[in-house]
Amino acid sequence: MNQDVLFRSDSPINLEGYTDVDWTDCPDLRRSITGRIPREFGILSFFVSLDLGSNNFHGNLPQEMAHLHRLKFLDLSFNNFRGAIPSWFGFLHQLQVINIRNNSFTGSIPSSFSNMSTLETLNLNFNSIDGQIPKVIASLINLRELSGLPILKGLYLSKNKLRGHMPTSLSNCSQLQILSLSKNEFDEPIHSEIGRLSNLQLLYLGTNHFTGIIPQEIENLANLVELWMEGNQITGSVPISIFNISSLQILSLWKNNLSGFLPQEIGNLSKMQILQLSGNKLIGEIPKEISNLVELEELLLADNS
Repeated sequence: MNQDVLFRSDSPINLEGYTDVDWTDCPDLRRSITGRIPREFGILSFFVSLDLGSNNFHGNLPQEMAHLHRLKFLDLSFNNFRGAIPSWFGFLHQLQVINIRNNSFTGSIPSSFSNMSTLETLNLNFNSIDGQIPKVIASLINLRELSGLPILKGLYLSKNKLRGHMPTSLSNCSQLQILSLSKNEFDEPIHSEIGRLSNLQLLYLGTNHFTGIIPQEIENLANLVELWMEGNQITGSVPISIFNISSLQILSLWKNNLSGFLPQEIGNLSKMQILQLSGNKLIGEIPKEISNLVELEELLLADNS
């Protein structure tokens, strides 16, 4: 039996439709749904998947959405939502994916997130979230390991205002495949515990204030495909351990304070496509073994002195 969704005449939602003729003189604009999410959504308790991405919704999320207890997939990305991240997210115990990237959410990550024991992907990229990565993320990870449930695989926190050190508790997430922390205000050295994330494939740490050396334990990331650490204050030499990660396709270390020589082990990176080492203090000659990088498309070595 089909079920229709009915809204009151005074509902804040505004469904806009246009013909192609309407858009002839407006090439940069796009069709979209505007307005606020109506409170009536809270009545739709059978929702399993809700995708409102890439529209022009705005305002705060209605409290009534906390009644969507069957919800597993929530995508609110690329809108104009604002305000604090709702604490009631943590009471939607079936959620597996939360994607609220590219909005204007503020404040910190709520402690109630520790209740979401089924969460696999959390994408908060491109908001104005501040504070430190909370301990609740670690408790969420530990809870899932103890319960034998699926473990967090993607954590996206880039382009916010997060600060402080990268917590060692993240290393408890042994099944993490994507860790995105770029374009924040993290500082202090990158801890050696990162080597415990053996399933990591994509690691984004660029454009922060990380200091210290690249830990040798990074060679334990045997499945790593992309490593981005550009735009930090990392010192020391490029560790030989990085050149033992044969799966690497992108290595971005430009604009740091790295020094020393490029080792002959660079020839181990036979799958390398992009190698960015500009803006450091590297010296010496380019090893002849670089000829082994047969898939290399981009090599940046400018401004080393």
